[in-house]
Amino acid sequence: MYKHVSVLLNESLDYLNINKDGIYVDCTLGGGGHSFEILKRLDKGHLYCFDQDDYAIARAKEKLDTLNKNFTIIKSNFVNITEELNKLGIEKVDGILYDLGVSSFQFDIPERGFSYNYDAPLDMRMDQSRELTAGKIVNEFSFHDIKNILNRYGEENQAKYIARKIEQVREEKPINTTFELVKVIKSALPQKLLSKKGHPAKKTFQALRIAVNDELQVFEKSLSQAFDLLNSEGRIVVITFHSLEDRIAKTLMREKSVLNIPKHIPITPDVKPDFELLHRKVILPTEEELKVNNRAHSAKLRAVKKL
Repeated sequence: MYKHVSVLLNESLDYLNINKDGIYVDCTLGGGGHSFEILKRLDKGHLYCFDQDDYAIARAKEKLDTLNKNFTIIKSNFVNITEELNKLGIEKVDGILYDLGVSSFQFDIPERGFSYNYDAPLDMRMDQSRELTAGKIVNEFSFHDIKNILNRYGEENQAKYIARKIEQVREEKPINTTFELVKVIKSALPQKLLSKKGHPAKKTFQALRIAVNDELQVFEKSLSQAFDLLNSEGRIVVITFHSLEDRIAKTLMREKSVLNIPKHIPITPDVKPDFELLHRKVILPTEEELKVNNRAHSAKLRAVKKL
């Protein structure tokens, strides 16, 4: 049985400040943990959930059906948030949640190829109808493209050496599985790095997953739309798991929360930005949560409110 534990659950619910008759969007349905708790707090309200993974949708629907509340699951990438909601006649909502990254059960299902802990085909697709896989990148992309992916999305200091080793090995035979890739990565790294804490393939696997699913561009495009979808007093809550995602959320939220007025132009005190940050510092998991959920360690939460 695959177990999914929602990260920063209580904090995200607090910052959403749920109105029982409001309209809410969970852009990352996943295992349904956040959606379940949002739905529990609704009366006449409605929850719209996005996901592109058939397994996640099936699992989450079973969970949400037990509440007998109003919800709609939209099988689509959340980059289509405005288009898909408009199709359903929804133009404004009261809250939007993003819980980014990969669901726990996606990591824990070996054949999905997300994890370096299981031997499986190099897949990593969240939407399995897409053509691009991690295996295609590893075996067909150029040395320079692979190096750039590892640099940009994994912030991997050894990107050049790993990419070069991949290029060398695949000339002899394709690199088809996760364990084969792990072996190549380890062979590219010096012993002093291999002896350090943490798995040596972590950054490479993260980078490939982000590239396969175009995660950063998709998130930035979706979040940019989300601001325009909010009702007055509506809120956006974002949970991220690495610095690149967090940087996008931080930058866009701050841009929306300040007035962009040219210098020397006087303004009256009642002129305010359209949005307000709901906290001064990024929200991190508590020590109690970290003890029971190892995957919460890199999580960060940011939230903003429309004025």
